[in-house]
Amino acid sequence: MNEIERKCLSNLLSILENFYEQMKEGKIPEIEISTRTKFNIEFNEDSGVWIYGNRKSTTSAKTIKGALKILKMAYVIGFLKEQLRVNKSSTLRELYYITEGWGYAKFEEQDESDRLIEDLEILSDYQREHFHIRPEEDGATIVGPIKIREETRRGMKEIHCQDDVGEGGYQIPVNVDKIQFLESNARFVIAIETGGMRDRLVENRFDEKFDAIIVHLKGQPARSTRRLLKRLNTELNLPVVVFTDGDPWSYRIYASVAYGSIKSAHLSEYLATPKAKFLGITPSDIVRYDLPADKLNDEDIKALNAILTDPRFETEFWKKEVRLQLELNKKSEQQALAKYGLDYVTDVYLPEKLSEIGIT
Repeated sequence: MNEIERKCLSNLLSILENFYEQMKEGKIPEIEISTRTKFNIEFNEDSGVWIYGNRKSTTSAKTIKGALKILKMAYVIGFLKEQLRVNKSSTLRELYYITEGWGYAKFEEQDESDRLIEDLEILSDYQREHFHIRPEEDGATIVGPIKIREETRRGMKEIHCQDDVGEGGYQIPVNVDKIQFLESNARFVIAIETGGMRDRLVENRFDEKFDAIIVHLKGQPARSTRRLLKRLNTELNLPVVVFTDGDPWSYRIYASVAYGSIKSAHLSEYLATPKAKFLGITPSDIVRYDLPADKLNDEDIKALNAILTDPRFETEFWKKEVRLQLELNKKSEQQALAKYGLDYVTDVYLPEKLSEIGIT
């Protein structure tokens, strides 16, 4: 174990020690944890990201439900202790299945075990990567003018993310902090929601023509992807723009990059890139570029109204765009730009939008 892992384990074990001390004093064990809702996030002026506020919920062994949660937490911490001791790792999915033999401590669904890992992150002040817990394979990639050094099982490896990769790009590892940035002449980073649009930009050599690092978000981005964007922005001082579809679900993708997600607000200072700008597709673009569009469904309308009450979106830009979208009753995809030809997005749309925000 390295020093960080030792400190992480010590913090995890202190959770169990707290339960023990409570019982030793004749108390029924309980634990407080931050409430993970949009009503318990607040803007941190120093870091420019959204973090958890002061609202907390209490889990107590006074109830069967609370006692089972504390039991499961103890079992998971015991498992993580052994995993760190033997220097092994497991995925979130594997952890869920491992609990099959834990009797009353077995998890009924993976969402439950995933939430408990998030609880342990909040309580220990360490990330799941420090517990040696990995997500399922993400597959998000980057292509662009940057050379990196990565720590692998076979030692250090240097990779240029244009010259040394195919069109699939360089696959982002789970632990992005093991990457060193060696050199780059990139001017900005463009994070793209869909694989089809990412492929269009690579095929049209957008990364070469505009000295851009293209990052595929692969839908809702994984932590490793968000951490990479954060590092590129803060360490290399590269502007980050996010290019998504024009619907409420895509706006939430942008929010997770720029503001931090609600369920992982305890990691916002580590993952979020508050200077990231939203590039489109916007409701205004649907009108401006006369884009093909679909009618909003009931879930879209519900989600847009929820955005209007989400403190992360309390800006004039988002209020104006969301209200316009509700008025238009339309949503549109990135690929709708193909109405004007396959090169339109790289030759016209993106250069215009980037110029408007002062990047090209």
